[in-house]
Amino acid sequence: MVSHRRRRAILTALGLYLFAGAFIGYFGMNAYSGNHGLRAQKDLEQQLASMQQELQTLRAERTDWDRRVALLRSDRIDPDMLDERARKLLGFADPRDLTLLLPPR
Repeated sequence: MVSHRRRRAILTALGLYLFAGAFIGYFGMNAYSGNHGLRAQKDLEQQLASMQQELQTLRAERTDWDRRVALLRSDRIDPDMLDERARKLLGFADPRDLTLLLPPR
């Protein structure tokens, strides 16, 4: 009878240790590879870096477009921009212009 109780105590302790180890292992794996884990954080940092690069590119493009739009305002029209837009809209070219025909994309 004493050996049965001792065996049961050992198996109970072993079962608790295994359960605790599995519990800690489960949360440890989720801390590393889960949706909010270390690997996901690295992926988010890489995505953030690429999006910041894209943001800088788009800001530069917007600055360029703002500058071009400012040249077309009615209070200070740039003659070269006016000529360029008029030719593009009307489809005309000056006989002295060099015309390059590019294949369509």
